[in-house]
Amino acid sequence: MSDQTAVMEPLAVRSAPRLQGGLIAILIIGVVLPLIPYFFHVNNYVLNIFMQAVTYGIAVLGMTVVLGYTGQINLAQAAFFGLGAYAVALGTVFFGLNFWVSLLLGVAVAALAGFVLGLTTLRLGGHYLAMITISFQQIFDLVLVNWADVTHGPDGIAGIARPSLFGYQFTDDKSYLLLCVAVLYVTLFLVWWLPKTRLGRAMRAVRENELAAEVTGVKTLAVKVIAFTLCAALAGIGGALYAAGFAYVSPDNFNFKVSIEFLTMALLGGAQSPFGAALGTVLLILLPEWLRFLKEVYLAAYGMAVILIMVFMPEGIWGIAKAAWKRISKTELIVRDNIVPLNLNISLADSAPILRLQNVRKHFGGVRAVDGIDIEVARGTVHALIGPNGSGKTTTLNVLNGIYKPTAGRIMIDGEDVTQKAPHVRAAHGVGRTFQNIRLFPALSALENVMVGAQRQNNPIERGEAALRERALSALAFVGMADRANVIVKSLPYGHQRLVEIARALAGHPKLLLLDEPAAGLNQTEKQELVGLLKRLRGHGLTIFLIEHDMGLIVQVSDKISVLNFGKKIAEGTPDEVLRHPDVITAYLGENVHAAA
Repeated sequence: MSDQTAVMEPLAVRSAPRLQGGLIAILIIGVVLPLIPYFFHVNNYVLNIFMQAVTYGIAVLGMTVVLGYTGQINLAQAAFFGLGAYAVALGTVFFGLNFWVSLLLGVAVAALAGFVLGLTTLRLGGHYLAMITISFQQIFDLVLVNWADVTHGPDGIAGIARPSLFGYQFTDDKSYLLLCVAVLYVTLFLVWWLPKTRLGRAMRAVRENELAAEVTGVKTLAVKVIAFTLCAALAGIGGALYAAGFAYVSPDNFNFKVSIEFLTMALLGGAQSPFGAALGTVLLILLPEWLRFLKEVYLAAYGMAVILIMVFMPEGIWGIAKAAWKRISKTELIVRDNIVPLNLNISLADSAPILRLQNVRKHFGGVRAVDGIDIEVARGTVHALIGPNGSGKTTTLNVLNGIYKPTAGRIMIDGEDVTQKAPHVRAAHGVGRTFQNIRLFPALSALENVMVGAQRQNNPIERGEAALRERALSALAFVGMADRANVIVKSLPYGHQRLVEIARALAGHPKLLLLDEPAAGLNQTEKQELVGLLKRLRGHGLTIFLIEHDMGLIVQVSDKISVLNFGKKIAEGTPDEVLRHPDVITAYLGENVHAAA
């Protein structure tokens, strides 16, 4: 697992032509289908169905962003859809505004509402967040019905004019549908492209493991707020086009039932793919039409069909199709160009300790998990923190990392007080972290996992995607995982996942690496490889603060050891000094181990 070997054997995975051909065929069908009414003669009823599918599809793409990419529940999408629709209705009918001006106002209002709603994710999540979005939807419904002076109440607003563009008036149903389809294609492309960006990777990291994302350097609150804002903006666009397409809006078009339909469409097709969201929208709108031959029982058949699809296809139709393609497709290996060796670029000129914990305390009610400890960590060393179970080791690491706020004391990193700073801010100061229970982003590839670590704020690399990819590949090559770069991490063996987690931390260019029991779950061979890796990291000047139960590993790699018991530091020194300390023998090692030593 040497540096030279890592450089000479990088591999990448390319999909087989058969897979590419299948996906291209699906995409061609998706592109052609919405254009059928434009090129063929269809009646107004069919045109209306297509109009609804296209405008709904734009709103459902917003659900892909907030639910599929970011993992946040939103049951108020119909409210954002309605804000865009009513902005166009009121602006064009009562205020004499241009359609495009009204659309921009509607999108702005919807985005603002999404931004405010997204701020609630700071302290809420899961079913609590769902309840907040439901409440917002219900309030919006009540406003539409009861504020009759503005919204015209249950009667709604009629006579909404369609837009013109460069002098062309979209009065014809087919031409206006073509405009809506063009907008759908643009938004579909943008939502498809989003996961390939820094923001998109951060969104998926939040979805997979919010705590790991924050510690890696992702501003999780900002990411969730942006996701809600984009989701609401897309709904506003869809609602504006819907209002002009049907020339009439009323509260019934934007109630809670419609929000549930948007959610079902996203889940049915596959919330994590924009193509799945579009597919789910089309199916959920067309399915009732296909089942009308059942007459009185068609609604029951429709509901049963949706339930069966949701139960037996939890990843949606697109997810099932994608998994099937992966099973039947072949892959081939392509040798990449040589990967640049990992440059940690750590200066050891400063003799001051890189880390200082001064009288740090962390209390949980009456439990003193950490009780006034003082620790200094010298640069370029491996400093181990050991102690019996429940002695406060992981709590100390969590306080140091910003996951917990200390009850008292100060934490200094590289001379700067970070006691009250968030985990992502500490990551920007050069703090990397791994966890006792591996916290990767399971649905992302090893390369994408490490790229999330590389894109932390203040990482001294270029800002472009190519630089991020190069840095991530360098980190993977350093730990011997470059040949698995394109493998989804949940498919990797446990030991390889450990290495990917370390590579993710290294990609962020850390000065200080926090390792919480990195040898847990590894076999003896993997532990020895880990020892070699830690020694190489120390050789590059990286400072490592390590929690570990394996005393053999601790003795091999550590320059200094601090020992905790019941939240207090009871000993500190070199491995030989600590192993012979009487308090350590009594509290941690035991008399038999001491005699053997």
